[in-house]
Amino acid sequence: MFDKLDAIVDRFYYLEEKLSDPETLSDMKIFAKVNKEYKDLKTVVETIKQYQSLSQNLEGSKQLLSDSDPDVREMAQAEIDELLPELEETTENLKFLLIPKDPEDTKDVVFEIRSGTGGDEASIFAGDLLRMYTKYFEKKGWKMEVLDENPGSVGGYNKIVLEVYGEDVYGKLKFESGAHRVQRVPKTESQGRVHTSAATVVVMPKFEEEEIDIRKDELKTDTFRAQGAGGQHVNKTESGVRFTHLPTGIVAESTDSRSQHKNREIALQRLFVKIQDAVREKNYLEQKDKRKSLVGTGDRSDKIRTYNYPQNRVTDHRINLTLYNLDSIVEGDLDEIIQALQVAENAEKLKGEED
Repeated sequence: MFDKLDAIVDRFYYLEEKLSDPETLSDMKIFAKVNKEYKDLKTVVETIKQYQSLSQNLEGSKQLLSDSDPDVREMAQAEIDELLPELEETTENLKFLLIPKDPEDTKDVVFEIRSGTGGDEASIFAGDLLRMYTKYFEKKGWKMEVLDENPGSVGGYNKIVLEVYGEDVYGKLKFESGAHRVQRVPKTESQGRVHTSAATVVVMPKFEEEEIDIRKDELKTDTFRAQGAGGQHVNKTESGVRFTHLPTGIVAESTDSRSQHKNREIALQRLFVKIQDAVREKNYLEQKDKRKSLVGTGDRSDKIRTYNYPQNRVTDHRINLTLYNLDSIVEGDLDEIIQALQVAENAEKLKGEED
């Protein structure tokens, strides 16, 4: 893995020179692209330099162990004892930094929350999840746009669909896909008993149309009239869009927007994600005996997290993480959970690099 270190450092200095090139400075699009890669490599290069410096110092101290002066040998051993754990920690940091990033991590997302089992309380919980995520988006400086919403009868939402824009949105939110479970005394409960309800979250990376490699002659497109919640607001125009991918038979549709253009875009995104998921599932099944997926597939049937209000506890079942700060998590403090999931994902990728 460390064979690539010199190439990374060379690339970093090449980008540094390119940033001062008048040709780069004259084109903001090129400048932004070069500057982003430069910033991404900066931490890696700093860690490489630290790793190389520690390695050289350790090698020098080891050579002093054969010195004839016992005081020199004692000093050398003390330096080795100090350098070894520092080098070990730096090596582990560097391994994580050298893991290839998922190119989808930088993408914006289509973010959907639906109430699950639990009746009115499930709709209220879906609303609480929306509030939690909205506060998290604000902390990250992200923007969001509501595409579709179907409010619950006593509060919250039966369904709400958003687009979320910002920096590395999918890289942070991709772990949120799945079933979220809540344990608490509902507002609708007169006996004071704890109930369990659920809501599902689906996070899809938002691709530009030119990125989606699906041949037009392999697509069947249907348009239809979309119907609002409870049979209300029937569209007089055929705004709903359905795509069928003929080679695989995979179908995706959208009625989330009143705009046919927007529904076409969402349906195409969903189709692309479904096709990707089918490919990933095939690869996953082929490698199932080799390794069990740690972070989960993001399928709606996965119970990924439980929010227990009486105990102020949150448990992420995929990595057996339990935190007793639910009160701050529901205020949008999700960094600790998301960072733990990122570390788990990187550790799993690292196993792949080492196999």
